Parts: sequence; C-alpha cells; structure tokens
Amino acid sequence: MTTTGQPRLLGTDKPPTLVSRLMDNRWAGLAGLLVAVLAPFVIATPYALSVMTSAAIFVMLAAGLNIVVGYCGLLDLGYVAFFAVGAYTAGVLTTRVGLPLLATVPAVLVVTVIAGVVIGAPTLRLRSDYLAIVTLGFGEIIRITANNLDVTGGPSGIYGIPSLTANPVVFYYVTVAVVALAVLGAARLGRSRMGRAWRFIREDEDAAEAMGVHTYKVKLAAYIAGAVWGGLAGVLFAAHLSAISPTSFTFLQSALVLMAVVLGGMGSIPGVVVGAVVISLLPEFLRDLADYRFFLFGVLLIVVMLVRPQGLWPARSKEALK
Repeated sequence: MTTTGQPRLLGTDKPPTLVSRLMDNRWAGLAGLLVAVLAPFVIATPYALSVMTSAAIFVMLAAGLNIVVGYCGLLDLGYVAFFAVGAYTAGVLTTRVGLPLLATVPAVLVVTVIAGVVIGAPTLRLRSDYLAIVTLGFGEIIRITANNLDVTGGPSGIYGIPSLTANPVVFYYVTVAVVALAVLGAARLGRSRMGRAWRFIREDEDAAEAMGVHTYKVKLAAYIAGAVWGGLAGVLFAAHLSAISPTSFTFLQSALVLMAVVLGGMGSIPGVVVGAVVISLLPEFLRDLADYRFFLFGVLLIVVMLVRPQGLWPARSKEALK
C-alpha cells in the first residue's frame, strides 16, 4: 500500500512520478527536433527542403486532429475544413487587403475559433458514425464554398501569397519552430485538467457526465482547440506554396491526417508525430516506383496496422489516468 496518497498502478510497486512519465517522450522529442534541425545540412536540395517543410506542416495538422480524435474520441472526417479556413483567411487578407502574413495570424485565430463554434456547436451532441458523417459534410461545404466565391478566387484559387522570407531554409526553420511549439502545446493540453476530462469522455461519455463533467462544453473546447491548430497550419501552408486552391482541401487530405493519427497511436504525441512523418514522406521515398508507389504505400500501411494495431508508438495505458 502506498503512503503518498497517489493511486497505485497495476503491476507497479511505486506510484508514477512526473519525471518518469515525461522522460521517454521528452528525450524522444529532443531527438526528433535535433533531426529536424540537422536535416537541411544532410539533404540540401530545394525539392527535399520543400518536402520536409510540407511534412512539418502535416505534423502540426496531425497534432491538432489528435486533440479531437485521440484525446476526446470524436471522429472528425472534415478536419481539412479548418485547414482551408486558415489558409484562405491568410490568402485573402494578404492578397486582397495587403496585410503582411504575420498580421493575419490574429484574424486567423478569430475566424478558426468562430468556425469551430459554428461547426461544432450544432453537431457535437451527435456521436460515433453520425458525428463523422456531419463533419464530413461540413468539410465538403467549406471546399465547395471556396470553389464558388469570387473573393477566394473560385476554382483557380489565390496566388501570390507572400511568405515570411524569401529564403527557403529560413522558412523551414520558422516552420519547424512553430510546429514544435504546437506539438508541445498539444502535449501540455493532454496533461492538463481539460485533457483528463477529454480522456474520460473518450473512455465513457455517460460515466464522465455522471461524474460531473459538462461533456458538451468539454467536447466543444476540444473541437475549437483542434480548429486553431488546423487554421495555423493553413497559414504555414499558404505561405509555403504561395498559392492555394480548393483541390488542396479535399476529403483525401482529412483522411490522410486521420490515418496519421491512427497509424502513430491515438492520444500519443510521439506516435502522432511519427505517423505524420511516415504518411507524408513514405510516398516520396517510393517515388521511383512510379505508378506502383501508392499501391505499395497502401500495402505497407495495411501490414503496419496488422502488425501494430495499437499504432507505431501507442499511448501508455496509464496516460488515460493522468
């Protein structure tokens, strides 16, 4: 019996400490950040640098969706809607209004929060498949709206979006820094009181409500947080490519982000990062196989899920009780 007043986990003789819980993920995060910092020195071609920048943005998307799906257990098939809202808000304000890119960030935050409330408020009383279908519909509504509005450029999209810097290497490091802060913020949210409430809802929503958790407000908070992460990733995406169009925000993009979360390990920040890197970079490694690369990509994903159904880096079972 323990004397510290902390709960004892099955199969352990001592209660877990904060240091023991963070040690593995902390060192893994530092190692991953070191690899990201040194990567441009190892692979210095412009194409490789562009791919790595896109992969970093994809990691941020996956971290945001992990808040919704991995922490709170809400199946969202239209997450690309927030990605599009952030990208188009930045694109319109920079090209139509003439604002510098950094000046659009506050507006992006406001617009994505509003989008999260507008989309989440009427739908989060639904569960399971019904919620997935409704979020899928909202994702398609955003894409079709962007395809038909003049201010968004219609099918042609928006071109000439200014970047933070003309130097691709500098922009890569800015992106890595922003993504690292976003991943750290998502990890801290997961260990917060709100994060524990999300996990309780994920495990048993009815029991969580019976214990006094306001499930609707807590789920809406998860949805809004995920929207903010997606919107900021959209700003980086627009600045990276300097052009956006509705074809960049299809259901396939939402499916790939969800795949990254599931493949890496739902609720696990290191797993989500690994899953996002695998999903974004593996097709590039198979590019020499031409028409067969996506076939082999699919086969490898199936094999991984059969061998590791819990994910490449699953969350430890005790994390649900943090």
